Amino acid sequence: MAESKPWVRPQLLVAFSLYVRIPFGRLHARNPEIIQYATLMGRTPSSLAMKLTNIASLDPAITSTGRVGLKGASNADRAMWLEMKTDWLAFSAQMDAAISLLAGPLHQAWPDVREEPPINYQGMSKETITQVRLGQSYFRAAVLSAYNNRCCISGLSVPKLLIASHIVPWSQDIHNRLNPGNGLALSALHDKAFDLGLMTIDENFRVVVSSQINHKNDQFFDSSIKSFHGKSIFLPDKFSPQVEFLAMHRETIFEKRF
Repeated sequence: MAESKPWVRPQLLVAFSLYVRIPFGRLHARNPEIIQYATLMGRTPSSLAMKLTNIASLDPAITSTGRVGLKGASNADRAMWLEMKTDWLAFSAQMDAAISLLAGPLHQAWPDVREEPPINYQGMSKETITQVRLGQSYFRAAVLSAYNNRCCISGLSVPKLLIASHIVPWSQDIHNRLNPGNGLALSALHDKAFDLGLMTIDENFRVVVSSQINHKNDQFFDSSIKSFHGKSIFLPDKFSPQVEFLAMHRETIFEKRF
């Protein structure tokens, strides 16, 4: 039977790419995307869905809430999870290559990225530029799917108005540029406020708005930003924001600017 065939690396890369971009609640055999890729692999949707839940059992964001998947992660799954965490950029390129090999060159594994600021590509090779752009799409897909495509502060769920916001800015931490744990799903407005240090997230995952902003008689500011002060953010199902990144944001972007 197809389910008994061993999982080879290209298939595992496809499975990891699906885990990254599909919200946790949709990792099931009825998902049309899972059905599509299972068919291309020559496997059943149940087999692929089981692999995805096994991968989920390696994610601390999943296990910390008691959702431990099927506890059937293989040694290859564990090795690839570590590989992904070690080099997000290289791993995203390998996932994309595996998807291309399986589904053809016209696939759309990662959504387009429109929110990233211009990047200085000077000194980069054409191959590196391609990898960086792919990595940006990977980061957006991973972060937005983790938060079920809604802003973690306001709950806004219009994808075109959402941004995969870096906690530690892109320019300040090369190694964690594509780490989904360095990301928050934010509305365009809250992304800008977070980026400028007008708001941050405390150690209990609550919103903190700067008290130094001059916003007298600004009803829009009060309703769209100040009203969230002290409120808990919506935590993601996957790839939790890493506390050390949030601490760095508080210390170097929020607190020191005001």
